[in-house]
Amino acid sequence: MNNLDGLSMNIEQTNLDKLHSVFPECVSEGKLDIDKLLSLCGEYIDNDFEKYKFEWKGKADCLRLAQKRSTGTLRPCPEESVDWDTTRNLYIEGDNLEVLKLLQTAYYRKVKMIYIDPPYNTGNDFVYADDFADPMARYKEVTQQTTKSNPETMGRFHTNWLNMMYPRLRLAANLLRDDGVIFISIDDAELYNLKKICDEVFGEENYVATLVYDKNRKNDAKYFSVGHEYMLVYFKSAATIYEMGIVLRATKEGIDEVKEEFQRLRTLYNDDWAKVNEGLKALYATWPADDPRKSLARFTRVDEKGPYRDDGNINWPGGGGPMYDVIHPITGKMCKKPVSGWRYPTPERLQEEIKKGHVVFGKDETTVPRVRMNLFEADKEVLRSVHFSYAQTATNEFIKIFDGKRVFENPKSVDDIKKLVEYITAKNDSDIILDFFSGSATTAHAVMQLNAEDGGNRRFILVQLPELCDEKSEAYKAGYKNICEIGKERIRRAGKKILEEHTQVTMEEDKQPLDVGFRVFKLDTSNLKTWDATPIEDEQLDLLYQRMNSMIHRVKPERTDLDMIYEIMLKLGVPLTYTVTPFSINNKTVYGVGNDCLLLVCLAEDVQPEDIEQMAEYAPAKIIISRDSFADDTAMANAYYILRDHGIELKLV
Repeated sequence: MNNLDGLSMNIEQTNLDKLHSVFPECVSEGKLDIDKLLSLCGEYIDNDFEKYKFEWKGKADCLRLAQKRSTGTLRPCPEESVDWDTTRNLYIEGDNLEVLKLLQTAYYRKVKMIYIDPPYNTGNDFVYADDFADPMARYKEVTQQTTKSNPETMGRFHTNWLNMMYPRLRLAANLLRDDGVIFISIDDAELYNLKKICDEVFGEENYVATLVYDKNRKNDAKYFSVGHEYMLVYFKSAATIYEMGIVLRATKEGIDEVKEEFQRLRTLYNDDWAKVNEGLKALYATWPADDPRKSLARFTRVDEKGPYRDDGNINWPGGGGPMYDVIHPITGKMCKKPVSGWRYPTPERLQEEIKKGHVVFGKDETTVPRVRMNLFEADKEVLRSVHFSYAQTATNEFIKIFDGKRVFENPKSVDDIKKLVEYITAKNDSDIILDFFSGSATTAHAVMQLNAEDGGNRRFILVQLPELCDEKSEAYKAGYKNICEIGKERIRRAGKKILEEHTQVTMEEDKQPLDVGFRVFKLDTSNLKTWDATPIEDEQLDLLYQRMNSMIHRVKPERTDLDMIYEIMLKLGVPLTYTVTPFSINNKTVYGVGNDCLLLVCLAEDVQPEDIEQMAEYAPAKIIISRDSFADDTAMANAYYILRDHGIELKLV
C-alpha cells in the first residue's frame, strides 16, 4: 500500500535506474560515479577543458528544470470538448514545459511523430521565458497576463530562446518511439543554434535532413528576397529505423489526377493509345515548369497498363555486375550485354522481371534490353528536401474556415503537414502525432483530413499556451480571448467540414466512424493540497492549527471527482483517452477506468469492508481510494488486507 504523491514522473531517477541496470559498478550509494562510467566507455579523464561543446548561460539550469518533477495536473473540460466519450484526440491548454512533464508517464516512448513550429525569436518578447524556481507560478503569472512584452531587454538574445527550447526538446525526446521522427520549423535567426541543440538532444547520428520551404517572394527586400523557412528532421533512433528496414516513400504528386484522366481518355477513345497519349500530354502541358507534378510527364508512352517509360538503365550500379547470356525473344540470338553487367544478379531473377513486363527488348539482339517503368506501379517516391508552399494560400484557406475573418497570423499549410504525417505514419496503427506549439491547430486539421482521405485512425495531441489576444486584434474583436480558443474553434469547424465532405468514410477494419473530436484538458496545480512550510513564529500558533486542520482532507474543496481521476490516471501512466465509467457499489460512486476496468477509483466517504469486497469482484489491477474515504486507520488496514488476498494493489490519495 502506497500513496500517490501528486508529482510527475521522476526522470532523473528513471535515467539513473537505466544506467544502473547496464553499469551497476558505476552506481554507489545511489550516486553515479561519472568518471568510472566514462572510463568504461573508453573516455579517460585528462583534465582537458578545451573541448568542442555548445554552451550558453543558463544551460545547466534549464536542464535541471526539464528534470524537475511537476506539481501540476491536467483538469478535464468536457463542456469545451467534442465527442468526449468516444474521441482519442487531445487538446491541452497550458505551458508545454509542464505539460510535457505530465505526459511522461502515460506517453513515454509512445509518440510516432512530433511536429512543432516554435517561436522564431523575431525580436519580440515571448511568453515562454521560464522561471527556473517555480514553473507553475510562472504559468499562472503568464495566463493572468501580469507580465508584459519587453523587446528592449529581451530582443533577439539567443540565450533566452535556447533556454526556452532546450528543456522542451529534452522532454519531447522521451516521448518519441524508437522508430519516431521529429520535425521542427524554424527560420534563419535560430537555425544553426537549433541544429546544435538537436544534435545534442537527439544525437548527430540521428539527423536526417533540413527541408526548405519556399514561401513567397519579398519584393520590398533591400538585398535579397528571403522568402524561405526550414524544417529540421531527426529520427529518435536511426539504428532502429535501419534495423526495421523502414523505407519512407510518398505517393507521387499528381498521380491520382493522371489515373483519373487516363481512365476518362481510355473510355473516350476506346483504347486508341495514340489519342490517349495525346490527351495525357495535353494534361501535362497545363502544369507549370516548376510544378512537382511535372516529373510525371517523363512517362511518354501508353498502353493498357497506363503511362510508362522504357528507357530505364539495366546496368549493374557501379560496374562489375554479372555477365550471363540473355536470348532475344524474336531472333533467338544472344543479346548485347550492358557494359556494367546486368542489374539483376541471376538469369532467373531477370526472367521474373521479363514475365512481369518490366524488361523491354530492342528490335534485335544488337540492342541492350531496357527497363520498363509503369507509372501506376511506380507511384511512390522519396520526398524532396525543397518544397514550394505559397504562404498566402495557407492564410486564405484559414480565413475561409473562419468566414472571412483573419483571426490568426501566418498559419501553417494543412497540405504541408498532411504530407509529412502521411509520409511518416501508418494509417492503421493508431499512430500518435504530437504538436506542443500548436498555434492555430493546423496539425489537428491535417491529421483529421488525412484520416478522412485514406480511412486511417491516427490520433493527435496538441498543446498550446493560452496566450491572450491583443485587444486591438481582429481575433479579439471576433470574440476570441486567447490563442487556445482559436485553435479549438478551428478543429470544430474543420472537423464539421470534413464530415460533410466524407460522410461515407469509416475505419477499414473496425468500421468506427471518423474521429473529428477532441478532449480538452487545462493545466492547473495539483488537486492535492501541499503543506505550507513557511516558518511560523511562536506567537502564531493559531496559524499552525489552521494549517493542520486544512490538511485533514487532502483534496482541494473546489476540485471534482473527475479532476481527481484524471490526475490519478496521469500519475499512474494511464492514457487520457481511456474511458471513465461511473457506477454504484452499495450506493457509493465508484469509477472504472478503461474498457476492461484497468483501475477502480473510489473517492466516496464511509467505505466499509463489504464495499471493498464488492470492488474486488471487478478484478482490477489496482484500486485507488481516497484517505478521506476511511473512518480511521483500522478501516484502511482492513481494506489493504482484503485486497491483498484478492491479489489487487491498493493505492491511496
